[in-house]
Amino acid sequence: MVLVRQEIGDVLRDFRLQKGRTLRQVASKASVALGYLSEVERGQKEASSEILASVADALDTPISVIMHEVGDRIAVLEGLTPVVPDSLPDELVAEFDAEIMVR
Repeated sequence: MVLVRQEIGDVLRDFRLQKGRTLRQVASKASVALGYLSEVERGQKEASSEILASVADALDTPISVIMHEVGDRIAVLEGLTPVVPDSLPDELVAEFDAEIMVR
């Protein structure tokens, strides 16, 4: 069974580490207790939408980006292919490049 809270925690931790921030820094900026944020990252606590928004803001990352990543990870765990591709078709890239060159 896929636990959404576990995936949310993993994604929050990954974004925090990518940004090079400590748990203490993010908790302080988000006005969230350090222990609580630690439990959220470990998937032990459910975070409210308000907490998620505060943490996303503290990470300088739109909540939509965080939730998109959570959705993609859950899709992989469920054996589904995400609907939105992670890359653009070569034809579209070439068309875009050609349009940029004209300008």
